[in-house]
Amino acid sequence: MKRYLLLITLLFVTTCCLSAKPLKVMLDWFPNPDHAPLYVAKQQGFFKQHGIDVELIGPADPADAVKLVAAGKIDLALTYQPQLVIAVDQGLPIVRIATLIATPLNMLTVLKDGPIKDLKDLKDKRIGSADGVTKHMLLKALLASAGLTLDDVDVVNLHYDLTQGLLTGNVAAITGVNRNFELTQMRLANKPGKGFYPEDYGVPSYDELVIVVNKQHLDDPQLRPFVEALEEGTLYLINHPQQTWEAFAKQHPELNNKLNRRAWFDTLPRFALRPGALDINRYQRFQDFMNEQGLLKNNPKVKDYAVVLSAKSHSPVDELG
Repeated sequence: MKRYLLLITLLFVTTCCLSAKPLKVMLDWFPNPDHAPLYVAKQQGFFKQHGIDVELIGPADPADAVKLVAAGKIDLALTYQPQLVIAVDQGLPIVRIATLIATPLNMLTVLKDGPIKDLKDLKDKRIGSADGVTKHMLLKALLASAGLTLDDVDVVNLHYDLTQGLLTGNVAAITGVNRNFELTQMRLANKPGKGFYPEDYGVPSYDELVIVVNKQHLDDPQLRPFVEALEEGTLYLINHPQQTWEAFAKQHPELNNKLNRRAWFDTLPRFALRPGALDINRYQRFQDFMNEQGLLKNNPKVKDYAVVLSAKSHSPVDELG
């Protein structure tokens, strides 16, 4: 009898959870291999096994996601650690609860057989970039390692046509591109590229993609199950890369090409195996770097914008995850 009552209770709780409003997660860009753990967790039913329903949404404008979370119109959003720090410094009430990609992807790229052999060769050259304060921050650090400043180069805004600008010779280098996509894209165009990685030149490591929530919603009981299901999705992805790629490609036939297939496998080692874990000291090092670059006015405390969700409750804890 007791077992019967327990089963009924569990079914009732699960039904209640599944009937709750779906968690709306806004991506940072259109669906792509960077988001693989989220799609795998959904495809394999891990979210439902944890009693939650998740809706993945592409943004009309990549800058919208964080603003919509801050306004309470979206439950969760993907953003980048540098943008997270700047948003919080500006007063937006958002908090990181998980990491999707735990290494930087940003780099400066030149043609492998082109005239730029060393960063010092960029003097008086045109560099293509996209909008974004952090991209200029990383470029500034790279140039400084070669004794150059932004005044020594001509930075032009190519928006989202960066690779084409380099391949056509419009610029000598591009920044703000991802090492798991653009190098493959250039190789497929028979014009291989060479990457200069910021962390090789003194820039502290950081998380490329993090998941944030409105600070006032940290007590949402769906958050911890979401992070746990995300971890299961990540591990399943690592264990079954070919199977999960085929499922993703079937769901998104417009992405079923050589570039995205290669990116799927190239990104595997960069996903956070423990999405909910947090290294506060690592976050502090990068924030100190941003502060030295003059990007912060209020210099917020890390614990105010990055937390670990407690396993026993749904409140955040300050300890290292």
